[in-house]
Amino acid sequence: MFERLGTFVVRRAWWVIAGWLLAATAIIATTPSLSDITSADQESFLPHSYESVQATELGKKAFPQQVTATAVIVVKRADGQKLTPADEAKVGQFAESLKARNISHTSGYQTGPPAVAPDKSVQVVNVGLDAPTPDDPALLDAVRDLRAAIGPELAGSGLSAGVAGDVASYVDNEDTFNGAFTVVGIATIILIIGLILVIFRSPIAALLPVVVISLVMTVTTGLVAAAGKAFDLNVSQDLSTILLIVLFGIGTDYILFLLFRYRERLRAGDDKRTAMAITVARVGEVITSAAGAVIVAFLVLLLASLGFFGSLGPALAIAVAVMLVTSLTLIPALVSLLGRYVFWPSKAWKRAPKATMSHRLGTVIGRRPALVAAASGALLVALAAGVLTYKADYDFSAGFPQDTESAKAAADMQHGFAAGALAPTEVYLTTGNGSPLTEQQVNDFAAAAAKAPGVGQVQPAEHGNDPSVVRVNLLLDKNPVSNEAIDLVRDDLRDAVHAAAPPGTRALVGGATAIFADINSANNRDLSVILPVAAALIALILALLLRSLVAPIYLVIAVLLNFGATLGATVYLFQGLQDKPGVTFQLPIILYLFVVAIGTDYNILMIARLREEAREGNEPHQAAAIGVEHAGPTVAAAGLILAGTFGVLMLAPISFLQQMGFAVAIGIVLSAFVMAMFFVPALTALIGHGAWWPGHGDVRPVKGAHAAPEPAGAANP
Repeated sequence: MFERLGTFVVRRAWWVIAGWLLAATAIIATTPSLSDITSADQESFLPHSYESVQATELGKKAFPQQVTATAVIVVKRADGQKLTPADEAKVGQFAESLKARNISHTSGYQTGPPAVAPDKSVQVVNVGLDAPTPDDPALLDAVRDLRAAIGPELAGSGLSAGVAGDVASYVDNEDTFNGAFTVVGIATIILIIGLILVIFRSPIAALLPVVVISLVMTVTTGLVAAAGKAFDLNVSQDLSTILLIVLFGIGTDYILFLLFRYRERLRAGDDKRTAMAITVARVGEVITSAAGAVIVAFLVLLLASLGFFGSLGPALAIAVAVMLVTSLTLIPALVSLLGRYVFWPSKAWKRAPKATMSHRLGTVIGRRPALVAAASGALLVALAAGVLTYKADYDFSAGFPQDTESAKAAADMQHGFAAGALAPTEVYLTTGNGSPLTEQQVNDFAAAAAKAPGVGQVQPAEHGNDPSVVRVNLLLDKNPVSNEAIDLVRDDLRDAVHAAAPPGTRALVGGATAIFADINSANNRDLSVILPVAAALIALILALLLRSLVAPIYLVIAVLLNFGATLGATVYLFQGLQDKPGVTFQLPIILYLFVVAIGTDYNILMIARLREEAREGNEPHQAAAIGVEHAGPTVAAAGLILAGTFGVLMLAPISFLQQMGFAVAIGIVLSAFVMAMFFVPALTALIGHGAWWPGHGDVRPVKGAHAAPEPAGAANP
């Protein structure tokens, strides 16, 4: 099939290019924007069955006037002394003056309850921030306007103030975020162009992936947005960034797979059309299988209970499918027209260099497969042992620079109030049948809730529009986004609050800590389902590709071991050497996306080349040596580009970006340079012919299955 496809593409290259461009133009012109299906509300991605979601929904009905977010103005004396009654009166006047300014998208300006810290160190003013959605830029502008008004209002009062809260924190770190992702984007382009220039010594080959993948990105976002509209999918606002990284990751991989093999065929003496036809025949199956494995891995995310993952999966699967079609049609058509000029002005493509690094590595693996397999396997196992001490960290604020206004104000507030003051645990007490709650029921419940484990302070009950519902905010005595607080809310606190509800009522626990507790439970459940199902389906794809039951088993084990090694290495660095309380809770699923899914590409490329060399009549050890010699440079180049792209994130002054950058970079390095380059070929050489049982995939196929045999001596630098 791939031989016929390759022949068609090179014979009808201009038609293929024209058809692709017409289809791309139609898609871009007729599909909606990706922003139409994005959402920043993480809680909305949790299923309704979780208590925090039920509490939020009840709160929205009983308190329809509640704001989208809150900014907390933390006021203290400029000389650091305790607030006096006169100071407290000034703060009240200050709040009224701010309110009178009618700053857009703000409301409330409440100085209680309670407004003054027990130690008189600070007094707070709670300001409501209103916007249609939590990610509305108007919220950021409201905080900026609020800050601009504070200085003039407090001038000469002897008081100083800072604005804290999630929105204020985002304002303070917006430039850092944008700068980090801008650097990643620039670094991706530079790495792709720079590394391919080094490999092929050609600006045309270097620019080809950047131009094509940029066009594919535009087409993909249109298709994803159309699918989102059709199937009512909401995705995170981070989707465009993830799509960009995935497309450049797999797109560069597939283009390199084609260019390396195309150069081999030109060196072997084929004309430009024959060379590309054979390239598609040989590499097309590998790219299709690799893309199929990645698509399956992404679609398995539909099994996730977290809506974010469930909607992310189809979007990424569409991206990979578009890149697959592009790699088998547009890229071969373009390269077949360019011919040897794709490597212009270099003449190095004509020569097959001797004694390259990949040749020496292949020789070592072929001669000492047992030693290589044991050493590489032991390294992966040792790193994977770090998973045993893994802890999830939900505290984003701790990873931000601590010299910003929001960070300083939050520290002042937490010094004066209970640790959970900035993120109260919201408890809703309701009769459930519409009958009004009595004051006795509310007072009894509040008194009992005050004695619940981990509760530092209880704020007065708030009544909304519904007399059958009241809200009681509990301020925890722990950091509300710490593991200790999350475990506390999920287990002991919820049980105690439920038990405290008077007869005929029930209590629902919500708020940020409860949401994170439910996300933690959902995340653990999702990973326990996603990883085994993805492993089974990837093994099935490998079995179909290799016509074997043995090789897919150890290949999937290698991928899962690599996942564990990557997470373990991250734990060793951040929890161990840097003494962090944990690693970001999003990391396991990020590693699933970029290490398990995309890293499988390298395994498939290597094992397919090992099978190809075995089919040429080489014995297992020799096949491993030649396979590493030929496929090693491709794996190394693709791995370096993707690892380098993520490695740049380690320069960001934000902890979770550093963790993500290190984890994915080390994961790709382990995938390419340990698993695919050493562990898999060495293990395949050790198992020998048994690796291809029962299909005997290492037996030479019937003559004519491909246009020409691959020359054993053509090496890649």
